[in-house]
Amino acid sequence: MPESEITSRYARALAWLDQHLLRQLYTEQVRRLILRSFPFWVASLLTGLMAVGYEKVFSWAEQVSFTWLQQLPPLAFVLTPLAFVGSWALVHFLAPASRGSGIPQVMAGIDLSSPAHYRRTGYLLGLRVAAVKIVSSVVLLLGGGVIGREGPTIQVAAAIFRAINKLQPAGWPRLSRQIALVTGGAAGLAAAFNTPLGGIVFVVEELTQIHLSRFRMAVFTAVIIAGLTAQQFLGSYLYLGYPRVTSPGGWFQVLAMMAAALCGLGGALFAKVLLGLSRYRKRFTTLPQRAGWVVCCGLVLACLAYAIGPAAVGTGKPLINTLLFQNNGHTPAYLFPARFVGMALSYSSGGAGGVFATSLSAGALLGDGLAQLFNIAVADRNLIILVSMVGFLTGVVRSPFTAAILVLEMTDRHSAIFQLLLGALLAQAVAALIDPHSLYEHLKHEFAREALDAPAPSRPTRTVPEVAADVEDAA
Repeated sequence: MPESEITSRYARALAWLDQHLLRQLYTEQVRRLILRSFPFWVASLLTGLMAVGYEKVFSWAEQVSFTWLQQLPPLAFVLTPLAFVGSWALVHFLAPASRGSGIPQVMAGIDLSSPAHYRRTGYLLGLRVAAVKIVSSVVLLLGGGVIGREGPTIQVAAAIFRAINKLQPAGWPRLSRQIALVTGGAAGLAAAFNTPLGGIVFVVEELTQIHLSRFRMAVFTAVIIAGLTAQQFLGSYLYLGYPRVTSPGGWFQVLAMMAAALCGLGGALFAKVLLGLSRYRKRFTTLPQRAGWVVCCGLVLACLAYAIGPAAVGTGKPLINTLLFQNNGHTPAYLFPARFVGMALSYSSGGAGGVFATSLSAGALLGDGLAQLFNIAVADRNLIILVSMVGFLTGVVRSPFTAAILVLEMTDRHSAIFQLLLGALLAQAVAALIDPHSLYEHLKHEFAREALDAPAPSRPTRTVPEVAADVEDAA
């Protein structure tokens, strides 16, 4: 359906709502506020539906990869490189900005939301990019990719909010384009993890430097609507359930903080590895060279998958659940380095896929390994595992409060909140010694330059609300 026809239908529906309901029930000030917020409510509803569908497809793809790897392990040497090439080809030929996590693209889009550059955000956050993002990540996961869906969900959510905000007809109130992308990012994270507070903190800490007063109502309502929509289909669930957490005093608390710091160091080193591989990939300039790199990444991961089995592939969420609820105390030490390599290969192949969930699983494995090293009883390991998850994620994304609040909401373990927060701050301090900037900060600048260098889209005549949005974005 042409965009003009979609806009026309949306405008007619909005006009009907205004004439038959809003003008009859509300004052002019409240009416304008509702009309201004209505696109965000629609986008939040669509984001929740998208997050549910994406989660279902992603879970199916992960289960399929486990099944074929268990039944016929040698298939890894065919299916894994094939999936890597398929995922990369979709990105390379259809939407280059759909590669990787998606969060740096949202950050770059927010930075480019000024009147001079806003039209460039379509390169990063167009609906075509969103569609390729989903398909590419699912293809990669079917072949055993070590990726997550949370970063991609955030990018797709921002694309939805951008598209809906553009539909606001001429003469109607419109919110800032920048706030639209910020709100989309918050709604995406909240719907992906079922963590509304995490979505709000993520916006404040990672996505924007705008003062909270400018977007608090939009973010709060978007998080609530997207989260409730997801819960209608998935139920009121916790991402990781209710693990039993004990907190012995004294030296145990010191050990837990040591684990957080070491995991923060591990996360920072992982980010440096990803950046190094990204720079290395740039030396491949021809299509055969790039395809060869992707095939090599797939073959190395195939070797790991064949040797280790399903534990070496996928999001890592089943591993976290095993460590928290069915820990036998003998998790193999090689799992952490194997998944570390798998994460790096999957991300660096050029396909779509995030590092949020995989970073949490890497932290869980590293924390359990440290607990084994110090002979901590299995019954007391969960606190160290949770703190380590926070530490590793903080080392990668450099958002300590977001990491702590996410793990808190995923497990509902409020008794551990102080350890989680302190562990996050220690991990942040240690990670800053490796690199003062996060992985996302580095990649954000790369995507911003890429968007500015891309062919400029045609510039149609601007409408009154677009001029008003330009004024607000420039403020």
